[in-house]
Amino acid sequence: MIYQVQGNPVYCYTGGKAFQAELATLVFIHGAQNDHSVWALQSRYLAHHGYNVLAVDLPGHGRSAGNALTSIEDMATWLLALLDVAGVVGEAKASLIGHSMGSLIALETARCAPDRVTKLALLGNAYPMKVADALLTMARDDEAAAIDMVNSWSHCTSTQQSAIPGFNVQGNAQRLMQRMSAINPAQLFYTDFSACNNYQQGEAAAVAINSQQCPTLFVMAKQDRMTPVKASATLRSSILGSKVVEIANCGHSLMTEQPDAVLTALVQFLK
Repeated sequence: MIYQVQGNPVYCYTGGKAFQAELATLVFIHGAQNDHSVWALQSRYLAHHGYNVLAVDLPGHGRSAGNALTSIEDMATWLLALLDVAGVVGEAKASLIGHSMGSLIALETARCAPDRVTKLALLGNAYPMKVADALLTMARDDEAAAIDMVNSWSHCTSTQQSAIPGFNVQGNAQRLMQRMSAINPAQLFYTDFSACNNYQQGEAAAVAINSQQCPTLFVMAKQDRMTPVKASATLRSSILGSKVVEIANCGHSLMTEQPDAVLTALVQFLK
């Protein structure tokens, strides 16, 4: 589905289903140097089991035009504009499901417009989401090397081979990031990482979430070296009643490394 948002075409994967106003809406938000495809299994399943699904390509990513946005705050503003255009308006609300950078966008959206968010599912979250100076510099000066390093850190060695014959999880993730570089050469990885590094509204977001009693789920990977389980501890303790699911044999790219476990956690939470 193509929408026009802030003057640019925006792509959202809907699972092949038309928007139905009577259904609950789920918004999937990808992380740095990624696109909607990282949610392939979860978004398609839920689109065919009673939900409107919008798996977005952020500006400058995937099939969405425009420059990549430079702050989490701007991305949240953009996401609210997308909800308006998509018809999630008035009394309609959305559940936001974000991974890594996407989890910060979901948080900030809940801070800005808590009355528009029903539930939050935050995957591979950390707050603050500080990026090492060496990695920021590498992303700026040698994006190809940064892609290689991040993919090495983001996967658990025990889950490299998919159930699909000939499919390698880490190799597919690397090719996706390389494709993002090819279609948007404007230091996309550095822009995304800088936005994560600079975001400082997590505590205020927790207050907004608590005020609206918004159910919140953290889905974390036990072998995650990018955003370890402990990196979300402060935020988890600040959001009253939040739940956490820890997935074993999995690194930061948990939606593709352990897709069924992630789907199970989301289905149980959304019920």
